[in-house]
Amino acid sequence: MASWNSIQLEITYRVLGWMGFACWSVGGYPQVILNFRRKSVVGLSFDFVLLSLTKQSSYLIYNASLYFSSAVQRQYWEKYGYGQMIPVAVNDVAFSAHAVLLTAFVLFQIAIYEASRGTQKVSKIAIGIVVAVWSGAAVCVFVALPTHSWLWLINIFNSIQVCMTVVKYTPQAFLNFVRKSTEGFSLGSYLLDFSGGVTNYAQMTVLAIDQDSWVNFYGNMGKVLLSLISIFFDLVFMCQRFLLYPSKKAPIPPPPPQIISKDKESLEPLLQSSSDHPLKHTV
Repeated sequence: MASWNSIQLEITYRVLGWMGFACWSVGGYPQVILNFRRKSVVGLSFDFVLLSLTKQSSYLIYNASLYFSSAVQRQYWEKYGYGQMIPVAVNDVAFSAHAVLLTAFVLFQIAIYEASRGTQKVSKIAIGIVVAVWSGAAVCVFVALPTHSWLWLINIFNSIQVCMTVVKYTPQAFLNFVRKSTEGFSLGSYLLDFSGGVTNYAQMTVLAIDQDSWVNFYGNMGKVLLSLISIFFDLVFMCQRFLLYPSKKAPIPPPPPQIISKDKESLEPLLQSSSDHPLKHTV
């Protein structure tokens, strides 16, 4: 098994990893807080949340298996070389586990704020996608069992999370487009999500520089694509928020009529000049 060549790069790798964990993990809380304060989930795409749960669950299966399973690690080294490092860090496992729990809590908020969710609901397309994904994953498990192709199996889950990352962002971007507004979708969520994507990509770059090998990029292509896709869609959300559909301040209501008339009266002079009312002289 490979080891680090530079202590400085190893420290940088770990710091970037936990920075990415913090950004991606904390990034989920602004939406939770916004939902709680508004007692409403209007403006948040339910498809986005449901697809996110499928995506995060798939990513957790991949990360936990590659990080903890010696059988999966052995198959990884057999494929990419025993001189390579496992491209999953403890922060990856911690992030995906936390993300599953937090996304499930947002679904719970959607359920309890039923009266305030308006006409929004989970689409049949999203439900169909989720059912198809997990049905396909179950088939892959039975295919992998006879030959113990565990690395192939977890790469299937890694591919699922990449596809679901694209699919999950699309409903929210489309909802913003239809409503011509980003109200109800937390700004803090996608700003932190963008920062997490950048730091995780930088983390993998540091590992590649230290090992003088880019194997970890195509050995964990799912993490690479996750970072790049997150960055892309977060930029789309920023453009929608700040350029296309900026928040408009509520107009200041005009003062009541009685106040206007009162103000007009206050502007009239107390004594009128004689030029306005000339005196009539009798002869």
